[in-house]
Amino acid sequence: MKNYHTILNKFILFTGVFILASCSNLEELNKNPNGISTSEANVNLLMPSILRGYALANLNLGYQELAGTVQHTQKDGWWTGHNQYDWGLQDWNGYYSLLRSNRYLGELAEKSGSKFHMGVHLAMRGLLFGTVTDLWGDAPYTDALKGDQEGSKFEYPAYDSQETIYKGVIQDLENASKIFEAGNFVGVLPAYDLYFGGNATKWHQFTNSLLLRYAMRISTKLPDLAKKTIESVYKSGVYFKSASEDVAIDYIGAAQSDSWPSATDFDQGSNFRRLKPATTLLSKLINDKDPRLEIWFRPVHCKWVEDNSLTVAVDPFIRKNGVLQTGTRSFSDVRYLTEIGSGARFTRHYNPKILGRTLDTSRFVGVPTALMEPSEYNLNPTPGQQLENQHVSQLADAYRGKSGGLLKARIISASEVQFILAEAALNGWAAGQAKSNYEQAVKLSLDTWGVGSRYSSFISNTDVAYAGTLKQIIEQKWISSWTNAGEAWFDYRRTGFPQLKTGPASPEPVVAVRFTYGNNEINFNAAEVNKAVDKLQVTFG
Repeated sequence: MKNYHTILNKFILFTGVFILASCSNLEELNKNPNGISTSEANVNLLMPSILRGYALANLNLGYQELAGTVQHTQKDGWWTGHNQYDWGLQDWNGYYSLLRSNRYLGELAEKSGSKFHMGVHLAMRGLLFGTVTDLWGDAPYTDALKGDQEGSKFEYPAYDSQETIYKGVIQDLENASKIFEAGNFVGVLPAYDLYFGGNATKWHQFTNSLLLRYAMRISTKLPDLAKKTIESVYKSGVYFKSASEDVAIDYIGAAQSDSWPSATDFDQGSNFRRLKPATTLLSKLINDKDPRLEIWFRPVHCKWVEDNSLTVAVDPFIRKNGVLQTGTRSFSDVRYLTEIGSGARFTRHYNPKILGRTLDTSRFVGVPTALMEPSEYNLNPTPGQQLENQHVSQLADAYRGKSGGLLKARIISASEVQFILAEAALNGWAAGQAKSNYEQAVKLSLDTWGVGSRYSSFISNTDVAYAGTLKQIIEQKWISSWTNAGEAWFDYRRTGFPQLKTGPASPEPVVAVRFTYGNNEINFNAAEVNKAVDKLQVTFG
């Protein structure tokens, strides 16, 4: 035993000396041999994470909660956030993480002398900070992204006013525009530019189109700056003019993280099944005979039929091609798709006199805003999450997919640009003719969704033909922002159009108009949060 302890003690002593010697250079010991420091990275390598990260974040807003806010869609399962603005506290960490990566992009661009990448840095800085202030209002800007500097001054950064941030956004975009106008292509590897494949001309159009967006955003509060900016961009003629130029990235579809958010391959379709067209949007599409209706939504699986000869309030079972299917209240979604695809037609009869109310017998049926129990709407025989509501429309089958076709993370479209120019011209600014800009905007949106050939008949509809009102321009822009609903929300807050109304389950009598600051800010930067909240103003209600 004595010999064992002696050997063990010698081993411990030797090991301790070895550890002490090895720790003499901790920095070298802890260096990741497979890692690359930001100062050594190729500037091209930083672009994909920033460009993809922003696109996916924007799609998540525009297809999920904000789509409910602007009443493009409603959910009939797990619906409170979507239908009732029950968002809780919203941290902005994801956006500031992208901004930090973008800061490194700018530093490397400056170090390598790459003007192209400096232009990308400025464009994305403007877009990211613009989105932060769009969503929250006042936010860290001048002191942001400086937490790694010595001293504690920037650990809890001061918030800048929304006005300061928007002015900075416009300045960044103008600076980026000048860089791309010079045609700087040197040093870019096209495969790493997920938006435009290294095409500086496209980036020039992009930055100018964003300038139009943000100039219109401030048009009420800073009309002189907005007018000057929009007229300058319009005079240049450099902005998106064709649906083929819409900025959107494709999904890969290899895993859930790089697939369309409601892809049915990954959750047996529950995310897809919960999303329904909102009555607000669907009614407008039906009324206007809008050709985008069937691109976005699917007819009900089982159509209600009003039948005054029925001796009971409702059919207890569905009918297939008119024949009562005894014992069957509903099929599974898969069964319905198969049978309807083979030509079968399903109905269910009801007698409004006995039932004491009417049901929606339309071929396309949406869910009204903020219902108490949306899964029960239109007398669904299978409320809850087990089966599809056969009496309410679903999204179109394309939105079950993982990738391809219309499944893109959209950022800005040529249609949006033309709607902005239509509004500017309506204001009397030098931006062309309001009527022609409006009509072109509508056409470009139809082109985007593959129904451009039906433009002539659509634009002649009474409610679509140009009427010369801001209400009409913004309502058509709201429709065109499908899957990019953030833009519709920002327009609604600015203009009050479309005139959205809340539903019976809404905790407030008006639609939500901003995100609340997150836990991190409330817990660690409360003084700045309180100052920002104290500055909030009533818009409308």
